[in-house]
Amino acid sequence: RSVYDDQPNAHQKFMEKLDACIRNHDREIEKMCNFHHQGFVDAITELLKVRADAEKLKVQVTDTNRRLQDAGKEVIAQTEEIIRCRVQQRNITTVVEKLQLCLPVLEMYSKLKEQMNVKRYYSALKTMEQLENLYLPRVSQYRFCQIMIENLPKLREEIKEISMSDLKDFLESIRKHSDRIGETAMKQAQQQKTFSTTLQKQNNVNYGRNMHLGQGRISESKNEITLKRTFEDDDEHEEEILTAQDLVDFSPVYRCLHIYSVLGDGEIFENYYRKQRRKQARLVLQPQSSMHETVEGYRRYFSQIVGFFVVEDHILHVTQGLVTRTYTDELWNMALSKIIAVLRTHSSYCTDPDLVLELKNLIVVFADTLQGYGFPVNRLFDLLFEIRDQYNETLLKKWSGLFRDIFEADNYSPIPVANEEEYKIVISKFPFQDPELDKQSFPKKLPMSQSVPQIYIQVKEFIYASLKFSESLHRSSTEIDDMLRKSTNLLLTRTLSSCLQNLIKKPHIGLTELVQIIINTTHLEQACKYLEDFISNITNISQLTVHTTRLYGLSTFKDARHAAEGEIYTKLNQKIDEFIQIADYDWTMSESDGRASGYLMDLINFLRSTFQVFTHLPGKVAQTACMSACQHLSMSLMQMLLDSELKQISMGAIQQFNLDVIQCELFASSEPVPGFQGDTLQLAFIDLRQLLDLFMVWDWSTYLADYGQATSKYLRVNPSTALTLLEKMKDSSKKNNIFAQFRKNDRDKQKLIETVVKQLRSLVNGMSQHT
Repeated sequence: RSVYDDQPNAHQKFMEKLDACIRNHDREIEKMCNFHHQGFVDAITELLKVRADAEKLKVQVTDTNRRLQDAGKEVIAQTEEIIRCRVQQRNITTVVEKLQLCLPVLEMYSKLKEQMNVKRYYSALKTMEQLENLYLPRVSQYRFCQIMIENLPKLREEIKEISMSDLKDFLESIRKHSDRIGETAMKQAQQQKTFSTTLQKQNNVNYGRNMHLGQGRISESKNEITLKRTFEDDDEHEEEILTAQDLVDFSPVYRCLHIYSVLGDGEIFENYYRKQRRKQARLVLQPQSSMHETVEGYRRYFSQIVGFFVVEDHILHVTQGLVTRTYTDELWNMALSKIIAVLRTHSSYCTDPDLVLELKNLIVVFADTLQGYGFPVNRLFDLLFEIRDQYNETLLKKWSGLFRDIFEADNYSPIPVANEEEYKIVISKFPFQDPELDKQSFPKKLPMSQSVPQIYIQVKEFIYASLKFSESLHRSSTEIDDMLRKSTNLLLTRTLSSCLQNLIKKPHIGLTELVQIIINTTHLEQACKYLEDFISNITNISQLTVHTTRLYGLSTFKDARHAAEGEIYTKLNQKIDEFIQIADYDWTMSESDGRASGYLMDLINFLRSTFQVFTHLPGKVAQTACMSACQHLSMSLMQMLLDSELKQISMGAIQQFNLDVIQCELFASSEPVPGFQGDTLQLAFIDLRQLLDLFMVWDWSTYLADYGQATSKYLRVNPSTALTLLEKMKDSSKKNNIFAQFRKNDRDKQKLIETVVKQLRSLVNGMSQHT
């Protein structure tokens, strides 16, 4: 820095000094080389001397090497062989070691293939698990292991598909065999129930609802369903065991469950199984459209349902979690609602009581069987009460036809008995007692007709038929007694009553038949107490029990009697009308024939003969009929006089009409029916009598003077009635020339009639204004 920073010539000076320094150092180097030159020359000289020895040594070494090489060639060859063998040995050892690792893998894979071939899929899955977790990780570097690892998921999927296919075959199999399983279970339950009932009877144990609720389960084990058939042979019982596996192979469902559980898809399998079984349940619960036509249709329907739930119960007890009690209860509740709806619909189509009864028996066996497996069936027994009402309806329809046939075949005449044997036959069918009749000698006649014992027998048959349905319903004797009495009441009050009412209304039933019907209903009414005793005997329930229902037969037969009595009155009146219609009066005749009309005498003769038939009727009935006939006859005769189409009446016609009314009064006074007091029957004609007397005597002054008084001689003559008849006579007088030769008398009579007419009109007008 000082060289460049100082005066300008400083660099030159520095370079001169540096050159001087270099020359000094060169001189020192030259001096040193000169000092060591002799030693260097000596060393070269000595090296040249050694050269010859080195050449000699080289030759010796070369020769030695040649001879050594020749001698070592064989050793080298052996050494190389040893090395090669040792490499092979090492490779073999390595291969053996690797093979020892690979062979178990290959053996396991071979085992896996064999298990797949023999369909041991659960074991195959276990083998796969060992391969993946234990064997393959040791040799994962080999390509064949990679191929195995890639194939294992495919094998799992294949196993899942195969097991699922087996499950579908299993589901199809149990669908086909469910009816056989159910049929076997129902037979076993029925035989068990029969055996229990017999045992109870032997031990004098009442069979009631508590027994139904206390029935034990149908024998079963944890791993199999056991259905027992019991056969009796000389007090020895042999049991033939029929397992569910005899009908259906359950191994596919176990296998599939284990496989899916191992694969971690147990929940998927459970959901699939339950979904498919629900679908099958819906198919099983769907009845055939013609199921209601035969009992076999119902039996097949129940067998399929029982078989379905027996299988589910078996699956519930032999698997863990595939089917739970909650699931089966839910499935059963759904099925029960559907079953009840189906039975309610199809049973409504049944019109044959025998078919309804067989259906009831099937429902009882069906309910008992499923209750044995723990399913609640109370709703089925509630349904049976609905079906019982329908059964009663079909019975009522059937018995309605029977009653009609009996009534059609009856001759409505007293039953003739020629001897003691015939009499005993009749009273063995019908509880008839009559001490007075017993005193009579044979042959004799019982008061009722042939239909009475037949009706009584059919009522008892109805009670038996109704009792058949009440059996096995697990009800107490009191409830059965109440049901029998209610159904019998329906038979009496509705069916028999309707048949009697229709019978009474039939046109061909005459007065004689109506009289016999009244007598018949009287005896049937008396027999009602024997029907109550009959029901009490077959149910062992005393009639003194507080809640015992009474039979309403008394009111039924009373109503029928009243209807028959009313029909008698109607037919009597119709017959009277027929006679009245043939009446042929000459209303313009100048004088009467001097004797009563022929139609009226025929009518009175008819009434006499008819009332003689009424001797077997109760007194009041005969008296009412007689009084009704006389009143109707009196009213008909009155209407004949006042008929608006009749324009004129002569005094001769009035006289002739008076003769007919006299015959009516004589008939009434002859006491055609005993029991009337005094002139009671004659009072039926009092209106006619007073009207005719008024015109016959022509006592208008008295009538007009006493009108409105309680002591009036013509109290029953209405002014309007008298006015109507008087006007008809007034018109007749104008056109009649009978008074032509007595002009003054004719004029006086006409004036009198006109005066009376005016006064009667004033009375009628006064009555209307007062009203």
